[in-house]
Amino acid sequence: MKLPVIKHLTQFIEENDADYVHEAIETLEALTELPSLKDEELDVIGELISNMYGALEVDKAIKEGIPKKEALNQFMQRVMGSIDN
Repeated sequence: MKLPVIKHLTQFIEENDADYVHEAIETLEALTELPSLKDEELDVIGELISNMYGALEVDKAIKEGIPKKEALNQFMQRVMGSIDN
């Protein structure tokens, strides 16, 4: 996951709507079922999906009243903590 991408997607959600991101995730997930995709292509799609889910989590935290910067930091700390374990 990349913080700048999640930050940008979070801004997109604030300016537009989370439904766009949900629909993009559904589209990308459908693409992963294509048997002719190479592993590298699946990795890129997976990274995009992960970043989109991350942005949705951050957006949810912001809507719960956590300041944007703090929500981003908390999310990345959780991600890093799960990697360390």
